[in-house]
Amino acid sequence: MYKSIINSTIQPFNATAFSKGEFVEVSEADVAGKWAVFFFYPADFTFVCPTELGDMADHYAQLQEMGVEVYSVSTDTHFTHKAWHGSSDTIGKIQYPMIGDPTGKITRNFGVMIEDDGLALRGTFVVNPEGEIKIAEIHDLGIGRSAKELVRKIQAAQYVAEHDGEVCPAAWQPGAETLTPSLDLVGKI
Repeated sequence: MYKSIINSTIQPFNATAFSKGEFVEVSEADVAGKWAVFFFYPADFTFVCPTELGDMADHYAQLQEMGVEVYSVSTDTHFTHKAWHGSSDTIGKIQYPMIGDPTGKITRNFGVMIEDDGLALRGTFVVNPEGEIKIAEIHDLGIGRSAKELVRKIQAAQYVAEHDGEVCPAAWQPGAETLTPSLDLVGKI
């Protein structure tokens, strides 16, 4: 039987990340009590990946203001992340932790491992402060993601979490009207 990853709790993990010039240990305990994004990508020193990670870096300050921490994850080592950070202007602007997952445990836990290649699909997962996955988006390798659209989705997830009984319609933006599902709305939208 298939079990959706949505509303499931993230699995325990321990990993080493490259963050702000240092190697740091990261686990599920670091995620507890706050919003987090796990941003999986295939590999360092590639083509689409730096465009995505650079785009995320450009939106990182806004995400931090929203109380969201970002963790990029690939099956490379934390040493490879450091080398890439030091050799690429795009990657050099990253301030969020870059987790190394050379065993693939975290990548498998989120269901984005390409077993034949030992690489991750492009997977984005938003985790709420209770450790539950509220947003999951998985792309094939040639399709890049948009951090701007991710910010909007997180704003909607945070709104719904704070406003019991309300839901955000398609393309909802902060300040726009929401919906309160009820029998009166059936067939009226």
